[in-house]
Amino acid sequence: MDKIKETLAASAGPEEKEATQNREKIIIRTSIVGIITNLFLSGFKAAVGFISGSIAIILDAVNNLSDAASSVITIIGTKLSSKSPDKKHPFGYGRIEYLTSMVISVIVLYAGITALSESVKKIITPETPDYSAVALIIVGVGVAAKIFLGLFVKAKGRETKSDALINSGTDALGDSVISAATLVAAAIYLIFHISLEAYLGAIISVVIIKSGIEMIKEATSKILGERAEPEIADKVKEIINSFDDVYGTYDLIFNDYGASRIHASVHIEVDDTINAKSIDFLTRKISAEVYSKTGVILTAISVYARDTGNASAIREDISRTVLSYDNINQIHGFYLDEALKTIQFDIVMDFEEKDSFALYNKICAQIKEKYPDYNVMITLDREYS
Repeated sequence: MDKIKETLAASAGPEEKEATQNREKIIIRTSIVGIITNLFLSGFKAAVGFISGSIAIILDAVNNLSDAASSVITIIGTKLSSKSPDKKHPFGYGRIEYLTSMVISVIVLYAGITALSESVKKIITPETPDYSAVALIIVGVGVAAKIFLGLFVKAKGRETKSDALINSGTDALGDSVISAATLVAAAIYLIFHISLEAYLGAIISVVIIKSGIEMIKEATSKILGERAEPEIADKVKEIINSFDDVYGTYDLIFNDYGASRIHASVHIEVDDTINAKSIDFLTRKISAEVYSKTGVILTAISVYARDTGNASAIREDISRTVLSYDNINQIHGFYLDEALKTIQFDIVMDFEEKDSFALYNKICAQIKEKYPDYNVMITLDREYS
């Protein structure tokens, strides 16, 4: 009992608050590094680009400037997302980070479209670039800086589970490839006197546009709500199933309210002879253990009664019948009440099923035909995790 109290006390909030604050500090520090680095690179590259007449270097400078803006937006989003829950938003503001990631994606896409427009103009009206050793050295330093910055920001993004930082880091690594391509174009011009500036600018623009579209898709998917990672779902189920009084874990549903703000609900199967006091004690233990080991907050634990009577033969027969259909993944929550002449259970249908209601009605009709003396109640479920 003392151990349970200690675990519950540990999940009360201070540690979570401290972890959130540390995460916020890491994201802001990382973003500031990104802002400073990109502003310096943008200034140098812009100067080199205008002096040499290189459209590719100028576009690279604009791209660095957009990256600095992205870092500013990341800081703003992080500060807003860390606001405490209030009456209007009881689950906090964590999802603002997903909107931040969307804004950064749009900036990247806009930069790519603008760059493509300028490159096409240069293809139609070409200009001969004038490279210098200083210009090429600055671009080379920019390549090294972007590689370092990209790896650093992406690593911090994974550490803090920040999509905005991960996107910024990925974008920075892409920029290093773009800058390297600029050096290649310069080398080709100096050796063969063939200018590929405008064409390289167009290729760079397409790469930026593609990256922006992919980021938008990812951010949209997060906002819509994705299935939880299999690792976290399996871990939660493993913890719950480790309790002696639990005979099954079902209908595990996650609600993501931002990084480190995952709530979940679940059904557990227990003997129909267990009393309310024991169930209350058991669910509190489960909630504390899951939070302690995964950080997931179980906001609701519902109960399926496990039939301890002589219904095993009917249960097995119904299970065989239902699972014989394609796209039925599971049957659970089975309970037979002889006194009330009722049979209850849930079926989990695969998302691949094209006509779920037709299949559901077909199963209902077959079970009712096999057991006409019973009131059959079947619940249609999906495999949410």
